[in-house]
Formats: sequence, structure tokens, C-alpha cells
Amino acid sequence: MTTIACLSPFSEDLVLKLAGTQDVKVILAPQPPVQAELPDVVADADIVISDNTHRYKLDRTALQAMRRCRLIQQPAVGFDVVDHHAAAELGIPVANAQGYNRDSVADLVLLGALTLVRHAARADRGMRHGGWPKDRIGNELGTRTVGIIGLGNIGTAVAARLKAFGCRILFHDIAARSMAGAESVSQEELLANSDIVTVHVPLDAETRGLIGTTELATMRKGSILINTSRGPVVDEAALVAALGSGHLGGAALDVFEVEPLAADSPLRTMENVFITPHIGGATEEAKARAMNTVEINIRRVIDGKPPFNVVNFTTYRG
Repeated sequence: MTTIACLSPFSEDLVLKLAGTQDVKVILAPQPPVQAELPDVVADADIVISDNTHRYKLDRTALQAMRRCRLIQQPAVGFDVVDHHAAAELGIPVANAQGYNRDSVADLVLLGALTLVRHAARADRGMRHGGWPKDRIGNELGTRTVGIIGLGNIGTAVAARLKAFGCRILFHDIAARSMAGAESVSQEELLANSDIVTVHVPLDAETRGLIGTTELATMRKGSILINTSRGPVVDEAALVAALGSGHLGGAALDVFEVEPLAADSPLRTMENVFITPHIGGATEEAKARAMNTVEINIRRVIDGKPPFNVVNFTTYRG
């Protein structure tokens, strides 16, 4: 019998449905989470469904307790809740739901860009308070140069949408990539020559603080930063300072260094900031795709087959 430990707030019925068989033992982690109990929860699991709410961390201590794990499945794209380097050392594959939120996040990026270049949220707030705020002249999105940092699944979907508007598109990626109608440049060139910069990279040691004081200063005066990847990719204090000084014209943020965003965060009161509560992948369509990916991988591993979308380049331990 296969044992599945689920750290996400899923029901036993959902886990059984994903497994496609009743011949499975399901262990549900305590909710609300108790990190100290995690090694006991995962010790005998063949498959671990990681926490898509980012409240449980599969650190080295928890990973070392796993006696027979054949798969850690993250039901999302980001896998920073798992020490995937340690998992690789221990021979445990870590897989994600790559691409499930591609279109939903790309849509949100365009929403943020349009909202800021047309000052739409500010106008809406003014109207709701009885005003008629026609004092700000916006821009057409198609006249803007947009820089995309990370031309993976989501970055490519964003670029495709921007091409339809007629934008000039620059991109930077550590991998060798190309896309018709988009120009590959260095990150410094991208920051210096873009009216809008949108970030699409995973959170890792190399990307934590990727956009800090120096990078923000390199951006054009009045330009816009969009972050729908992970909060710690951007130095939040440096961003607040750049927005407050007027160097940046605005920011659209769906992710934050600490979530939920603190009630007293200055980002909540800045007129040139459009903020959403980490809802990039929160569509019915994206949710269905994520569950389908998790289902496929769980069933493959139960059947003795290697999982798809392994992110830590480890040899499958079947």
C-alpha cells in the first residue's frame, strides 16, 4: 500500500481522488501547521504533497526523516518551501505543477500594466469618493518598451500578449532562449531601457534580492515594476524608497516579502501602487490544471513510473 502525506490543506477524499485508488493510506498534516511535527508526518510517506500555502517547510530535518519517499509533489509552480538541493542529495525527486498558472499570471501582469499606465485604480478610487479625477494623463500600452526578466512559461505568455498591443519587448534569461519579436539583452540593459519591467523567476539563493537598490536606480525614471513571481525576489524596502522618491512611476505587486502583507505596510497607501493578495494563479482554470498535474504524477509514481516536471535534477528513486 502506498502512503501519501499531504501538507497542503486538502481533504482525504481529494487525495484519494488524485491517487485514483482506495488502496492508499493518507496522512493529513496538522492544520494549522505545526512544523515541529513534520518529520513524524512524512517519515513513512512514499509520496509527499507539499504545502501550497507556504506554511510548512520541507527542510533538511524533515527530508532526512523520510525513509522511503519517491516523490515530493508541489501543487504549484514555486517550490521554495522545499530544500530541493538537500532532496537531490538524498535522492528524492521534487516536482512542481509547471505551467499550470501560465495564462492566469500573464493575464494579471497585463492587468497591472494597464492599470498603472492608465492610472485606472487611482481614477476608480477617486470616483468612489465622489470625485472626477481627470488630472492624470496616461499612456497607451503599445507605446511602451517592456522588459521581461525570465522568459519561461509565464514570461513567454506575457510576451505574446504584449506583442498583440504592439509593445517593444526586451528580455533577459540565464538560459539561452529566443522568441520572435523579442530582443535578448543583459539585465542591466533591460532595466535601463524599459518603461515597464516584469519579473518571472523562481525564488532561489541566486534570485533572492535580484531587484534591489542598484537595480531600481538603473531603471528609467518614471518606469513601472511588476512582480508576480515571489516577494523576496525584490528588496521591498528599496522598492518603497524608489516609489516614495518618485524615481519609479509605479509598481504592480501580487507577492511580498512577508505574506500576508502587513496592515501598516506603506505599499497599502501609495497611490502609484497596484496590489493584489497573491492571486496570480487563483482562477478556476489554473486550479484544475494544477490538480490534473498532481494527479498524473501521483498515479505515475504509484504505478512505478518516473514523475514529470522534476525540478531538482535528481535520479528517480523508484
